[in-house]
Amino acid sequence: MTAEEFDAFTRGKTFYYGTGGEAYGAEEYLPNNRVIWTFLDGQCQYGIWYEEEGNICFVYENIPARQCWTFRKNDSGGLIARFENDPQDLELYEVERSSKPLDCPGPDVGA
Repeated sequence: MTAEEFDAFTRGKTFYYGTGGEAYGAEEYLPNNRVIWTFLDGQCQYGIWYEEEGNICFVYENIPARQCWTFRKNDSGGLIARFENDPQDLELYEVERSSKPLDCPGPDVGA
């Protein structure tokens, strides 16, 4: 997917991803290429995405290295993401798509 296709497909939605039959994480795609990522552990990472050399790359506030992925749709229209920074070629697939925002209560809430 190009940056324009990716933005049009994801903006305003939250995607839940899995790999190997297990839940992996979720990402909310906001206007102006902003994102919120969680490994579904109650911790959220805020970041941005941009296109670089045909990849969609993400930079998060507490993760210094950029993370680049290629995205495509599967036969049923779901999103598939392949991690380009990993020699194991991690591939995630869309498990669920929602218009609801992620629940990000913040670190140490209730502690």
